[in-house]
Amino acid sequence: MPLTRWSGSMFTPGSFCSTLDTEEESTSRGTGAELCQGSLISSASLDTLIQHLVPTTDYYPEKAYVFTFLLSARLFIAPHELLGRVCELCIQQQELANTPLDAKVKKFGPKILQLLTEWTETFPSDFQEERMVSHINSIIDRIAPCDEVYWKKLDQLLENLKVKLASMNYRDVVIISIAASISDKLVAFKTKLTPIQKDMLSICSDPFILSQQLTHIELVRSIRPCFTEQEKTSNLEAYVHWFNRLCYLVATEICMPAKKKQRALVIEFLIDVARECFNIGNFNSLMAIISGMNMTPVSRLKKTWAKAKTDKFFILEHQMDPTGNFYNYRTALRGAAHRSQTAQSNREKIVIPFFSLLIKDIYFLNEGCANRLPNGHVNFEKFAELAKQVGEFMIWKQVECPFKQEERILHYLHTAPIFNEDGLCLASYESESPENPLEKERWKSLRSHIGAFRVHKLNIFNVHPSFHVLNTDHPAGPQFWESPEWIYWTTHWQ
Repeated sequence: MPLTRWSGSMFTPGSFCSTLDTEEESTSRGTGAELCQGSLISSASLDTLIQHLVPTTDYYPEKAYVFTFLLSARLFIAPHELLGRVCELCIQQQELANTPLDAKVKKFGPKILQLLTEWTETFPSDFQEERMVSHINSIIDRIAPCDEVYWKKLDQLLENLKVKLASMNYRDVVIISIAASISDKLVAFKTKLTPIQKDMLSICSDPFILSQQLTHIELVRSIRPCFTEQEKTSNLEAYVHWFNRLCYLVATEICMPAKKKQRALVIEFLIDVARECFNIGNFNSLMAIISGMNMTPVSRLKKTWAKAKTDKFFILEHQMDPTGNFYNYRTALRGAAHRSQTAQSNREKIVIPFFSLLIKDIYFLNEGCANRLPNGHVNFEKFAELAKQVGEFMIWKQVECPFKQEERILHYLHTAPIFNEDGLCLASYESESPENPLEKERWKSLRSHIGAFRVHKLNIFNVHPSFHVLNTDHPAGPQFWESPEWIYWTTHWQ
């Protein structure tokens, strides 16, 4: 079937380069040879693209092509079916069913091992299916009689795969344990009087250290390639949940203090944390902090902002300004990416993009271009661009965080109670009185919602010290005891 080519550049994640040696690319490949000549592929049939993936004794596909096709092929064919097709083509083309094996198989063995190595390193979750491992064993069974070293290399490949899969499962366990700790905290609100909440500054007063701990969390939560519906949902939700939590935590920390001076100090501290996040290359936490400080309950605290030193904040806001499709941010991101490419230390390799914008870019690229062209060809140019963006993110997320973990700070960031929207509004109005009729009406409504709480709270503090069971039939509703408003009012209405 005819092919269409394009002359754009393709991206390949450098960290996915195989450790196996290969010969220079050759064009003596038969029907697939034309694919690797001249310009890069723009479109082709699925069968032709699969053929181009299959190595021979004197041909190996470009790493950019391998990554792009393995990333996109699952939209048209299941991974286990694709690997089955690859193995079948290898057996036919190299006549692996014949005995004794031809000497040329010795040249083919390293090539197929390299393909399997790149596949398992880049998309390890594909190999959670037994059928995938079965296909690997099948092809190695064919070439092993030619050289027993292939068995050793296969063992190493499977061992590395096992480690990667275990690491992926560990990340899932971490997220689950974090969710469980938050759940435990909510249960505690229901069953006993909660001590006054500590604030962020009492846990960590060094903005540099706090920005490092935020970076720890971002790198742990970095999304890996995942293609089952359950994985897609859990991974995306984990990232969105963390961003939203950090936004609300920032707003809660600012609205919580009763005194204007303390609120101003918190604002200045969080500005310094945001600046350190920018210096590190942690743009996701930076945007979450800025978003939290721009929430209405925080931005309306004019007297508090007037007392704080905010010059650095406006500079950071300018960097993350959405004008021009986030032009300033994208410029800063390119600078951080360039620094990462030339860096010698993990500290300089860190790049954590603003995740929501990354997803938006990928979404519109995917929705704006068809997967197949009118002639039935796979739109490979589209998937090359998708692979460029996904590949960059996969490289960035593989960086090991160089900063020491501070468990006390991490625990606070994950589990500290946060206000919901009503709680933030009420705390904001208590800190600085409403200025217009709309705010006054909102304040009145919120106060009436928990009006009975003041009397009820006094009754609780008058009970016997050994009795700590809260009444979940409170007029404000049982959900009241599951929120940090409880802590706020025990702080402010003593």
